[in-house]
Amino acid sequence: MSRRTTTIAALTGLLVLLAAGGMMAGRVWTPFQNWFDPSDPRSAIILELRLPRTILGVAVGAALGMSGAAMQGYTRNPLADPGALGVSSMGALGAVLTLYLGAGASAPWVIASASMLGALIAVFLLLALSGQASSIVTFVLAGVILQTVAGAGVALALSLAPNPWAVNEIVNWLMGSLADRSLDDVRLALPFMVAGMAILLTTARGLDALTLGETGARSLGVDMTRMRWALALGVALTAGASVAVTGVIGFVGLIVPHLLRPLVGARPGGLLIPSAIGGAVLVLAADIAVRLTPAAAGEVKLGVAMAVLGGPFFFALLLSLRRRIA
Repeated sequence: MSRRTTTIAALTGLLVLLAAGGMMAGRVWTPFQNWFDPSDPRSAIILELRLPRTILGVAVGAALGMSGAAMQGYTRNPLADPGALGVSSMGALGAVLTLYLGAGASAPWVIASASMLGALIAVFLLLALSGQASSIVTFVLAGVILQTVAGAGVALALSLAPNPWAVNEIVNWLMGSLADRSLDDVRLALPFMVAGMAILLTTARGLDALTLGETGARSLGVDMTRMRWALALGVALTAGASVAVTGVIGFVGLIVPHLLRPLVGARPGGLLIPSAIGGAVLVLAADIAVRLTPAAAGEVKLGVAMAVLGGPFFFALLLSLRRRIA
């Protein structure tokens, strides 16, 4: 059995254990024997709160993990990630505008559509701004520009919000959380995430060929225009749908491929599926941790917890790259 297969099997086993733990853990402990007992009041907690939360945790983690691995493979840039490079922020800007204009209150699909459109625009802008022969510096600068524009747009919407309750709703949503999500949220976002991941999987052969450079990939029959469209659409669907239902949860796509690359090899196409499973593991573990962490205002936001984890990781990665370049 290869190291990649062993890693996938181990991650899958860990994911199953965390999913079961996520169904049980919380302010009210719910053992397995009470999950399907209709007479037990805790069964309602399982079916209406923790089941959709666990499904969304797996889906969002898998979507962000795979999109991060795909972006790193396509750009051959270890800092590429939907959260760190402004793609998630642009998706958030699209969703915030619908909340500000009141268009998302009556039709939740409007929020999801605006979020995915914002993410799609962000991916194209990122690839256009960084250029064909992009370096790490130009790529990070392009991401900083997108982050700045998205942040300014969100700040403007907050400044012009009609009342304090609207401001509070937008701020809470921006911090990212899986709390109080329902099966309606699962039905809204899951099809787009699955479609996005399916599209990204079609780029696996092209990502492997790109390790030889763009000219080498073309000589192997890779259609670069089609691949760029597939990457943009896949990242937009996965990141946009994730942001639409959970808010901004960053750094998953940055952390997971780096942790798994030494275990499954550096082949970008072969990293997609392990990164999806690893992303689901990371988000579920973080969600269980924030549920069990005591906080005055309910629980720590998942987006905040991932930022606390991802910030130092990003800093350590930059130092490592600087030493390698020097």
